[in-house]
Amino acid sequence: MPTNLNLDDDLVDLAVQLGKHRTKREAVNAALAEYVDYLKRVQALAEFGSFDFDPDYDYKRARSAS
Repeated sequence: MPTNLNLDDDLVDLAVQLGKHRTKREAVNAALAEYVDYLKRVQALAEFGSFDFDPDYDYKRARSAS
């Protein structure tokens, strides 16, 4: 999907250099992938503690049942 973006050339060039990417596209795609992974981790942390804990759950028994 062709997209025109107005990116800071100095910043992109620095990302290419530091990340040892061959192209600007590689650098931008790597940055987007890392950003998405970060947001997924933030979302998982936000959901931490929102699930009910079952005190009767025996993880050892569940492991041996497999």
